[in-house]
Amino acid sequence: MTADNRPSSSPEQEQFLRVLSREEAIAAFRRALKPKPLGAEEVMLKDLLGRVLAADVMAPVDTPPFDRSVVDGFAVRSDDLQQASQSAPTRLTLNPETIACGTVPEITVKPQTATYVATGGPVPRGADAVVMIEHTNPVESNAIAVDRAVSPGQNIAFAGSDIARGQILLHKGAVIGALEIGMLAAVGKASAKVWRKPRVAVLSTGSELVEPGAPLAPAGIYDSNGPIIAAALEENNCMALRQPALPDDAAQLAQAVRAAFDASDAVILSGGTSKGAGDLTYRIVAQLGKPGIIVHGVALKPGKPLCLAVCDGKPVVVLPGFPTSAMFTFHDIVAPILRIMAGLPARQESDVEALVPVRVASELGRAEFVMVGLSQGPQGIVAHPVGKGSGAVTAFSQADGFFAIGPMSDSLAAGSTVTVRLLTNRLRFPELVIMGSHCVGLDAVVSMLIEQGMSVRILALGSLGGLAALKRGECDIAPIHLLEPETNVYNLSFLSEDMRLIEGWRRMQGLMFRPGDKRFEGKTPEQAVAAALADPDCIMVNRNQGAGTRVLIDRLLDGARPPGYWNQPRSHNAVAASVAQRRADWGVAIKQVADELQLSFTPLAEEHYDFAVRKGPRNAQALATFEAMLSKAEPRLEAMGFRRQ
Repeated sequence: MTADNRPSSSPEQEQFLRVLSREEAIAAFRRALKPKPLGAEEVMLKDLLGRVLAADVMAPVDTPPFDRSVVDGFAVRSDDLQQASQSAPTRLTLNPETIACGTVPEITVKPQTATYVATGGPVPRGADAVVMIEHTNPVESNAIAVDRAVSPGQNIAFAGSDIARGQILLHKGAVIGALEIGMLAAVGKASAKVWRKPRVAVLSTGSELVEPGAPLAPAGIYDSNGPIIAAALEENNCMALRQPALPDDAAQLAQAVRAAFDASDAVILSGGTSKGAGDLTYRIVAQLGKPGIIVHGVALKPGKPLCLAVCDGKPVVVLPGFPTSAMFTFHDIVAPILRIMAGLPARQESDVEALVPVRVASELGRAEFVMVGLSQGPQGIVAHPVGKGSGAVTAFSQADGFFAIGPMSDSLAAGSTVTVRLLTNRLRFPELVIMGSHCVGLDAVVSMLIEQGMSVRILALGSLGGLAALKRGECDIAPIHLLEPETNVYNLSFLSEDMRLIEGWRRMQGLMFRPGDKRFEGKTPEQAVAAALADPDCIMVNRNQGAGTRVLIDRLLDGARPPGYWNQPRSHNAVAASVAQRRADWGVAIKQVADELQLSFTPLAEEHYDFAVRKGPRNAQALATFEAMLSKAEPRLEAMGFRRQ
């Protein structure tokens, strides 16, 4: 909607309100609205695409739920095949059982025996590897000759090696895509709790506007704002309710705006914000509800005519009519509010330093934002202004970002270095990278960080793997729980000179076994292990080398290698699953997973789960935020059974 040519003394023009700075406008709008998510709803799996999780999703089962073969072959004991070769194959007697997918094994694999198992079939008790069928030959009717040795765990996917029971599968605030839907389906989740999408009415105003596809009348322009704003709303997880462009008719406009307001959670109009007598929109908005118009005019270029209102708890925004002004003010001021209402985390902003090769004129008294395209020059990144005026439609499509010129400057000199805010996060990396030993308590802390808008990546590499990654500069934090046998002190002796330790929490490690097993019930850990070693049919489940738990196990066994020693899953959950599902009789893990599967537990040692970091961190602020969050997380950690001191 354009201004008419009436003189400045026209009473209608006196309605233009006091112009605020950008910061003042944003603060006033937020104070009046107090934005928050609109509420959660349970949505079926088929309808989850693009939705935002309203709560963490925890895996109710292990994936895979049992130790399974990844090849067609024979379940064996690896010790039996240590000497197997093509010149001297090893003969194994076949058990009278064939295990296919969905078949529950019934026969234990004894020494010098084997059981056929198909790809995906459960690994039977007693076996610690699967030899591929290609490496075997039938011998008589009930035996095979194996011409290749196998290592413990070879061709086996252990229970929980992909997803562990009780693990936070997806975090609150995650946007659901195809991969997330696959993860939910893999653990049997048929639905998830998501934030309700805000319903946002979109109206364009101006008698000159023509709907795309219709003939263009004289002095008319196609309405590009309506489609652009509707698409931007969908990108920000809102439901756009777009209506055809409205003419400059007071009665028709008032009726349409009121109907849109009543049927939606928010209203966005474009046009009708400047001080011409023909601009009716802001007057109509002022009558929708209390407190009404909060801001009408921002010291911003582009975007000065922006109008922000809160009417009976709903945001009502009138964007400038020119496309660049409309889109800039939407993305800069309006979208962050709508993202909060949609349950989305704050946008991940990215900045780069760049050289501006030309002088850029500006207007005193208004902060100006200059759209730029980026390129690589001899001295680094170069920012080329692409703005063609606030009426340009192509500025956003050509720009990679923007930089600001302060309100007290009338220009930016050629050759200046500026900070460019990227329009997308394609150059952004996670703020905090964590590699090392995993713990469900760490999930809880990371959830709180993500709720505050921090981007975090976790890779479970084990304690020693995390320390190695930290030394190479590949991560910010390495969670560890490593016991020095000589001193009985955790973690400190494993740090290099350029590292320090952040104290985490204490967690109880112990022997887990099925309730009622007399070999373990009522015994000390030493007595229980002695009973297990005395019984050749008693099978253990171990942990992978490099894990802190493995140090405790080897210390407890004192050189013994009982059946199952070389079964080495990489998580506490997999150990518990193996015992609960009777593939093993005992193992060592933390109490939380034993309780989860209702296994008996004999305490062994309270270990220290701490965090190794570099003294000169890659991201000092992110690390400081992590340290502060540890204190805030104490109630949640204690509720999970961990102890901070």
